[in-house]
Amino acid sequence: MHYFWTALFGAIAAAWIVQTTRATFGMARVPELSDSAPVTDDEAPAISVIFAARDEAEKLPSALATLLAQDYPRYEVIAVNDRSQDATGAILRQFAEANGRLKVISVSELPAGWLGKPHALMLGAEQATGEWLLFTDADVHFAPDVLRRAVRLTRDHKWDHLALLSGFDMRGFWEIVTLTYFSVGFILANEPWRAANPRSRRYVGIGAFQLVSRAAYDACGGHRRLAMEVVEDMKLGKLIKNSGFRSGLGLAPESVWLHWYSGAGNIVRGLTKNMFAALNFSVPLALFHLAQMFVACIVPLAGLAFGSGWVRVFAAISVAVMLGFHAGACRRAKVSMWYAFTDPLGTAILSYIVVRSMFVTLGRGGVVWRGTFYPIEELRRGSV
Repeated sequence: MHYFWTALFGAIAAAWIVQTTRATFGMARVPELSDSAPVTDDEAPAISVIFAARDEAEKLPSALATLLAQDYPRYEVIAVNDRSQDATGAILRQFAEANGRLKVISVSELPAGWLGKPHALMLGAEQATGEWLLFTDADVHFAPDVLRRAVRLTRDHKWDHLALLSGFDMRGFWEIVTLTYFSVGFILANEPWRAANPRSRRYVGIGAFQLVSRAAYDACGGHRRLAMEVVEDMKLGKLIKNSGFRSGLGLAPESVWLHWYSGAGNIVRGLTKNMFAALNFSVPLALFHLAQMFVACIVPLAGLAFGSGWVRVFAAISVAVMLGFHAGACRRAKVSMWYAFTDPLGTAILSYIVVRSMFVTLGRGGVVWRGTFYPIEELRRGSV
């Protein structure tokens, strides 16, 4: 039995070392948006910025103001008001009256066979006139030079699709704990740095910023192919990559940012509809990821506390690597690296989100999103 535990903890330590090394060097090769020189007016293609808004009256005004203040010669902003019940429609009309760049589309009824957000983005894309389409969200803030630098980045790398990792405006202990751990998990689980490699099957999509050429978008089927996708942002990246186009990732935490959810409770509730969908509505896959988090993040702590000999040595290595990688994410997010020591708490929160998402989705027999219920069978059939 002693040899079993030694082998187990040795394997955990080796997995941590290998994956964090790959992630560290992989993310180090991801270009920073700020390192790309802005394109000149003559080099700037026409861009259509598209977002869907449903009951976004609180966050919309400040975010929309940054979209309409872009230092870019040829762009339009298309806002799709998706059945909002608050002041979102009035806010959009006020902005449109003051700024001719903004076009507003209103959706009063959702057709069968569609989720609300993909449907809204599809409508926006149909009205778009740009050579490039930029899909974003109604609560995302942009620095004035984002479009110029993003175009340069796509040209330098000959990409047809660019996703930018944005920054989180994190307020308070629980938001920092949850979102820094979520960021670590996203990087380690999805390996987004590999999306730019045509030989890799990895793909990436970021809801806050996805710039795609019109030609690539139309060729891959766009949001019509994503009509029943809950995680439509990631799946757009998958469609583009699988259609033979070149996709890439950039880092822009100081140029593209948002306050995602207020407090851990809202993060949990917000991700309840997404997490089980991201796991393809698969119970075995959800249980596998839960076991993986437990073995990788909790078991080493037990080994460090109760083990001896090589078990404790390997457990110490795992914990040190785990905390070191989390500390790097904290430093990148400009929060105290001491938050790395909340890693076990982050594990518990994310595990609870996975369990809650699975049980709520299965218990309801589907997902409720933007006020509409979607049966799980339909969502599975529509999965890309």
